[in-house]
Amino acid sequence: MLVLFDIDGTLLKSQHAGVHAMLAAFHQLHPDRSFSFDGVDIAGRLDTLIYDEMTSRHGVPSDPQSHDVFRHTYTGHLERRLAERNTVIALDGVVDLVHALAREPGVELGLLTGNYPATGRLKVRHAGLDPDLFKVNAFAMDGVTRRDLPPVALQRYRQRHGSPLEPARAIIIGDTPKDVDCALHNGCRVLGVATGEFTVDQLRDCGAHHVVDKLSPIGPVLDWLLSHRATR
Repeated sequence: MLVLFDIDGTLLKSQHAGVHAMLAAFHQLHPDRSFSFDGVDIAGRLDTLIYDEMTSRHGVPSDPQSHDVFRHTYTGHLERRLAERNTVIALDGVVDLVHALAREPGVELGLLTGNYPATGRLKVRHAGLDPDLFKVNAFAMDGVTRRDLPPVALQRYRQRHGSPLEPARAIIIGDTPKDVDCALHNGCRVLGVATGEFTVDQLRDCGAHHVVDKLSPIGPVLDWLLSHRATR
């Protein structure tokens, strides 16, 4: 079984540290421009798509080299920001749930997130979790849309274990309709958690197989997740 966690709004909240670091990176690279995220959809989106929208709105280059420079600059700003004042907080039950799952035989953990790899791992580490607990991951640059990410994670699972995993034995845990959509589109199970901008009813209406208001107490959540475990 593969359990894939979204990061922002599911594992943790960062008090918009990523947005602030992105803005700092844009301002550093283009000091003659004024940047704003007003009206930009962020929840559940890939950082690559957010970057494309921001560059289009503000008329700055978005070629691959410029994107690479932005990612490096953004990572540096986020790292310094969190080193100076760590605003990342693990959400209720997250640390205990992750550690409990990591101890379970036949359970693999991963991240399925719109973050870039470096910044996603930074946030996870500052939430008090070891990023290396998550062995099978899919990040923003692994697909054009979020729907592309579950097949990447499943392929990486196959590469790691030498055998395929049926999509129905992958469970995506997320806080947005986009998390639910990408799971259902690929035949994966999905646990919605209403710790972000969306309610239990909204996530349930999107088709999530199970929805909780938060990941604590971990007992019922763990029971539901492990009820889908089978011999690999």
